[in-house]
Amino acid sequence: MASFSLHDRVVFITGASSGIGRSCAKAFAAHGARLVLCARRYQRLEELAASLNVPTHLIQLDVRDRRAVEAAVRALPPEFSAVDVLINNAGLSRGLSKLYEGDPDDWDEMVDTNIKGLLYVTRAILPGMVARQRGHIVNIGSVAGHYAYQNGAVYCATKAAVKSITEALKQDLLGTAVRVTSIDPGLVETEFSIVRFKGDVERAAKVYEGVTPMTPDDVADAVLFCVTRPPHVNINFLMMMAVGQSTPTTVYRQPIPGVQ
Repeated sequence: MASFSLHDRVVFITGASSGIGRSCAKAFAAHGARLVLCARRYQRLEELAASLNVPTHLIQLDVRDRRAVEAAVRALPPEFSAVDVLINNAGLSRGLSKLYEGDPDDWDEMVDTNIKGLLYVTRAILPGMVARQRGHIVNIGSVAGHYAYQNGAVYCATKAAVKSITEALKQDLLGTAVRVTSIDPGLVETEFSIVRFKGDVERAAKVYEGVTPMTPDDVADAVLFCVTRPPHVNINFLMMMAVGQSTPTTVYRQPIPGVQ
């Protein structure tokens, strides 16, 4: 069964400066895709692009800014304007506290990035996919969208929203050739926990202590699998966890034979 070829296809990745986004850029570059890489940290994008042997277009972009998103998509050079794959990866968590003790500024940042940012980028790019009758939207969700956990109400709510948006979008696209997928990972060792704990590296390290977490490359490999299925196949959801994890907060923190 023939898979979908990525050679010369345009892949638009948000949050591409680190973690899962960076790994996705490398994975798709290895298959000959042309990349549009977006993030707030432009210098990191430049460093990443210099390591990739494919055409790239870099955008310093905060997905929370709707007008900036719209302008960036309108300004895409012709060779990058027909986006074939959108990876909505930009997202974050801020704080880990009881709802009644939470910081509303943290809530705003999570809602504006994880939900509204995803909506803004999708709204800007998807009409072109529908008009061309080809394309794939990949939303990076989380197991937190399936299992709410203590002290994570708002973050979990944002990822539950990503799940619902993905489900509804699949229905909106019925009758078109455009595909939509949510990749929902558990523990992945990235800057996620450092951001959540606002730079507290020691506290962030304890999240992964005693367990072998997934890597950004593991998630990028799952994204690549979903995108390269034959055009008549759509992977709606793909949930993935480390072997030592069964829910967001149930983690086995001892060595497991055969797992490294």
